[in-house]
Amino acid sequence: MAEHNESGKDGEVMARRYLEQNDYEILETNWRLGHLEADIIAYHDHKIVFVEVKMRLHTDYGDPEDFVDRKKQKAYIKIANAYILQHDRDEEARFDIIAISFQDGTPIIRHLVNAFTTID
Repeated sequence: MAEHNESGKDGEVMARRYLEQNDYEILETNWRLGHLEADIIAYHDHKIVFVEVKMRLHTDYGDPEDFVDRKKQKAYIKIANAYILQHDRDEEARFDIIAISFQDGTPIIRHLVNAFTTID
């Protein structure tokens, strides 16, 4: 497996632990809709939370969240709609980003709550 795939999985593990420590119930990890994938789907504060995890070992070319472009946002909205319909959920959906970067080898986790919406 490519190194970036391994580091991506490591980031998802860190993000999951972070969410669990902050009272999020993890519903799904790596939930797929065709070729699209949601990294983490969680439940928190009466909302279904769709979480994109972005980790960068270096921020020379931008912060991790800078790589969640409009195309990725549209994919998450599509995934959210499918998940909610398939699982017959009626809670409000929210889209978060967990951005992981490193400072002197130490991971820095930033949770961007409601990072984007369906109304953008």
